[in-house]
Amino acid sequence: MSEDPDVPDRPADRESPVGAPVVRADPAVTGERATEAVGFDPDDPESVQLAADTVRSFAENTVGSEDHVYMLRGAAACAALVRGVGSYKTAAERAGGDVSVAFIRKWARVHDLPRAIRRHVARGTIAPTAAKHIARVAGDDRYALAWATLEHDLTVREIRRLASEVGNGTDVESALSERDLTFGRLGVTLPPDQYIELRRRASVENRDPDGLVADALDEYLEL
Repeated sequence: MSEDPDVPDRPADRESPVGAPVVRADPAVTGERATEAVGFDPDDPESVQLAADTVRSFAENTVGSEDHVYMLRGAAACAALVRGVGSYKTAAERAGGDVSVAFIRKWARVHDLPRAIRRHVARGTIAPTAAKHIARVAGDDRYALAWATLEHDLTVREIRRLASEVGNGTDVESALSERDLTFGRLGVTLPPDQYIELRRRASVENRDPDGLVADALDEYLEL
């Protein structure tokens, strides 16, 4: 990710426009709160101003927040504001108050996480503060850390340390192994690529992984 405050990061593995409330507006994920979802259009000046106001409010009310949907909305506002004004520095200035470049960068990265991970954040099974650290790594390592969080009930502190190790070149499987934790175990141990994809599909389709495995075995065994 870019460390230049004047250059916005590009969305990573997103399947929808930046600021679109795809996850927050899904009743299967957020229930009745789906109707409260607010989107932000970085190409609409009025929407960019709404994003700026939301970012400032979000920055002043994140400490101790247990509202996962609220946190995702703030992350979406950060991402849309950066795209709308063209840089982190300008975004921080536009939001005003004590909003910093680092704050906007961290939460914009959360919004740029793959949808399957953000759905778990919205469900409350991955804490938004944990998602900030997961978002620090790239590619399939994000899935790996997210699913390891679910399987092993990792704390935010543990995730932060794992993200740092992975960012320094350690693969997720080795980092977990050093803690006597197995990566990819769902009753059986799967190859990492299959495990990541299984969890992603289960998340997107709002199903248990066990059901998808059973379906695959039915087809393989011709049951």
